[in-house]
Amino acid sequence: MGDGLNVGILGVTGAVGAEFLALFERRAFPVGRLVPMASARSAGRTVSALGREWPVVEPSEESFAGLDVAFFSAGAGRSREWAPVALAAGARVVDNSSAFRMDPEVPLVVPEVNWDAVQPEHRLIANPNCSAIILLMALAPLTRLGHVERVIVSTYQSASGGGAAMMEDLLRQTRDALDGLPPRPEVTPHAYAFNLFSHNTPVGPDGLNEEESKVVAECRKILGRPDLRVNPTCVRVPVLRAHSESVTVEFDGPAPSVEDARAALEAFPGVRVVDDREGNHFPMPLEASGGDDVLVGRLRPDPSNPWALCLFVSGDQLLKGAALNAVQIAERLFAPVGV
Repeated sequence: MGDGLNVGILGVTGAVGAEFLALFERRAFPVGRLVPMASARSAGRTVSALGREWPVVEPSEESFAGLDVAFFSAGAGRSREWAPVALAAGARVVDNSSAFRMDPEVPLVVPEVNWDAVQPEHRLIANPNCSAIILLMALAPLTRLGHVERVIVSTYQSASGGGAAMMEDLLRQTRDALDGLPPRPEVTPHAYAFNLFSHNTPVGPDGLNEEESKVVAECRKILGRPDLRVNPTCVRVPVLRAHSESVTVEFDGPAPSVEDARAALEAFPGVRVVDDREGNHFPMPLEASGGDDVLVGRLRPDPSNPWALCLFVSGDQLLKGAALNAVQIAERLFAPVGV
């Protein structure tokens, strides 16, 4: 890779953008030149990364010139506007928005699950929804033990999924509540401190909100299972960081044993089994926060269905659910031949 890659980040001042910068250093990602990009109100400031300060610029044809890879994390609208520009400039694009996920020409990738979807001609790769990534890291190993017919998942989604502004809103509301003040939500649609509510995306005519629809569609695409039955319920909980999920996996015959499921999960890269029944210690968002691994536990048979297995999952939404997954994609894209 010579002296390193020329790397751009669109949305560098957001919560996910900050994680990109930290990951470059922690994972020794080979950055030669960094071009941090954000909206006009952030242009002119600097961000710290890799031992120096880098000026933030507005996206333009010039800012994408000469880039090897551009990470997008500024929303679907900005991705649709600037991804074609980055591609025309010769960059590969890893997009963290929903803009291209369901485009049949664009691979939607969790590297540990479906890297074979990426072909040499693919220069635009979509990063999946955070809830779908965390679910699939636990589900993919189990698909090797039998044919999965149906997945029932209830999510416990943290403020980090709504970005830095929602995280700050939760902190402020919590301080107010502890001081005896009434809730004053500024970012969330309802009181957030000491409360939970259905995921704050519009509900469609089928009764699913947008987050739930994404989980269904993206799991089907990534697993190559358009017939997979998925029943999600997505909920915001007053946790600052890391999403959790309660999952029931139904097979087309007797479910695999807990022992076989544990072995499959322990062998899967990026998963850490936390399943201490005696100590009543299972995946928790506090322990998943800041970590690369998706935590999986509460492994048990479904007492109502001998063809089903139950589990509980927790993973950092900003890392494996967003920035880390994108960086892992780029690491594979630019890995030396033979590695």
